Amino acid sequence: MATDTIYGLVGSALNPKAVERIYRLRRRDRSKPFIILIGSLSDLLLFGIPLNISRKRILRKLWPGKVSVILPCAKEKFRYLHRGGKTLSFRLPADKKLRDLLNVVGPLVAPSANPQGLKPASNIREARKYFGSRADFYNESGVLSSQPSTLIQIKNNKVLVLRPGAGRIPEAF
Repeated sequence: MATDTIYGLVGSALNPKAVERIYRLRRRDRSKPFIILIGSLSDLLLFGIPLNISRKRILRKLWPGKVSVILPCAKEKFRYLHRGGKTLSFRLPADKKLRDLLNVVGPLVAPSANPQGLKPASNIREARKYFGSRADFYNESGVLSSQPSTLIQIKNNKVLVLRPGAGRIPEAF
């Protein structure tokens, strides 16, 4: 399925079996958490992530957009997502249709559509070559040529860029 950046393999972030299936399908290192797409800022509360004034201010400057933000999540019930690292990465997509979908189906894990170590699929034909009939469905959206999202972490109210990508970070923080 197309995200606001690249094609991804998606499944419910609130369904441990769906998450594990995507790990197997991608042959991904099980210690690496997936990015979770959310439909609204309030979806963070589903994961027990507090929204204090400072965090809201920073996130509202970044979202919606192509920036994924690593936030603390030590809850044991989300170990299947944080993999023991006690942080999760979230993105509130810029694409309104995708946000509308997320508001209906709930948060989705959305790793890139490729086996770990290979180039992300830029179209459905490439995704089918990687996954064939092992994926439940494919959603054609043409050729996507965006970079993956920019990955950041917020520490002590400062933004640290861990992976430059498609998203822009405002100068004033």
